[in-house]
Amino acid sequence: MELLTRLTFVSACLFAEWAVTFIAVANCSSSPSEMNGDSALKLPSADIPVAQKSTLGSFYSLSLSSTFPEDLEVNEYCTELLRIYGQRYVTFANCLVTYARPVRVCQNCYTGFNSLEDIYKNISFDKSAPGNVSCHDSLMRSDRLMLLYTLFIKLDEIWTSAECKQCLNEDQDALSNDTLYFMATLNQSLSCFEQYQRNHTELCKDCKTSYKRLNEVYGRMEKNQMLCIDLEDAMNMTQHLWSKNFRCLLPREETVPVIAVSSFMLFLPIIFYLSSFLHSEQKKRKLIHPKRVKSSSSLMNIQDKFS
Repeated sequence: MELLTRLTFVSACLFAEWAVTFIAVANCSSSPSEMNGDSALKLPSADIPVAQKSTLGSFYSLSLSSTFPEDLEVNEYCTELLRIYGQRYVTFANCLVTYARPVRVCQNCYTGFNSLEDIYKNISFDKSAPGNVSCHDSLMRSDRLMLLYTLFIKLDEIWTSAECKQCLNEDQDALSNDTLYFMATLNQSLSCFEQYQRNHTELCKDCKTSYKRLNEVYGRMEKNQMLCIDLEDAMNMTQHLWSKNFRCLLPREETVPVIAVSSFMLFLPIIFYLSSFLHSEQKKRKLIHPKRVKSSSSLMNIQDKFS
């Protein structure tokens, strides 16, 4: 009887524990809409309100320029200068690429460089913008990159390295007279080359005069520092045609003096050793009287006196 009572008590406890577990699991598996009172779980809704979605969309599609106040914006005058700067920069850069080989940048791109330089100076120094404010600060040096300034400096370095100003007149708006004369002389030589290109023997003979004149003009301009990259490249190509392709030679007037001086320098050591040898032989031929001969003669004189 006592054992039966204990078994009944244990079964009741196990049933009570199972019931509590079942209720807890049922509550956790229920949806939020099925919960009432304090047992309901407070879960955040997965759906974002329509107004909030609209705000997020406008944030991600927001343009940075529209968030700054008007006093930090680039005014319309400076924006127009920026547009013109971009057009002229592209025009000049395209000209450099177009006339890169053979090099003809100085004679074909000086107009583009002058236009780019003018707009650059307007941006840097002109104060005719509204409010008498220069566009230099807002366009040139408003950020660390200084893109417009850097772009112009790079092209200006190319123009300076090419020494194009030496082939232009004082106003830098046309080719100089010396440059035009060199180009005309060059065309004469090239025309002669084209005429006799199938007969190199006749070419070297008949084109020698025009090619010699071209060298003289080039040498004078080089001495006076009147050469640019266009003329240098053209002369290098012409010399390559004359000497490498056609295998012609151009005798120079200074060849004879150079040969004479070189010959003298070669024979100078021979002359030096020959003169040294002759000088030593003359010393050997000199007669040296021994002292004993002089003493013998004086002894004879003394004996004569006593006799």
